[in-house]
Amino acid sequence: MNPWLEWRMMTMYDGGKIITGLIIGLGLLLFPFFFNAGKAAKAPDPELTPKAQEAKVCVMDKAYMQSSHMNLLDDWRHTVVRDGDRYFKAKNGTVHYKSLQVTCLDCHSNKTKFCDQCHDYMGVAPYCWDCHLEPEEKK
Repeated sequence: MNPWLEWRMMTMYDGGKIITGLIIGLGLLLFPFFFNAGKAAKAPDPELTPKAQEAKVCVMDKAYMQSSHMNLLDDWRHTVVRDGDRYFKAKNGTVHYKSLQVTCLDCHSNKTKFCDQCHDYMGVAPYCWDCHLEPEEKK
């Protein structure tokens, strides 16, 4: 008998089982998406220190810093270590010293409430403190 015809006859007789299996398989595949629908954690809103609130301006705008601060810090690291270039001129013309501890942590001094809160939410473990001294939290 022709193999195509054999397969065709088999699917005619087992069509209900095949469709049931496909529905169950599709249900198992989609279950995690439906189970977790609407349960996403709220994004953190980091606390700004009074100094940061008073300054009103960061080295770059807020949207850039939220999405790409890691690129800026990485660029600073490369230019300071490799080129000895220690100053950054912002778009608004202000000049900042390229330093995580001196510039960034001067305004954002509460590492736990500012840095760690977002890094934990995003599930990232930056390697800043491999080289820099981790700031001591004031209680």
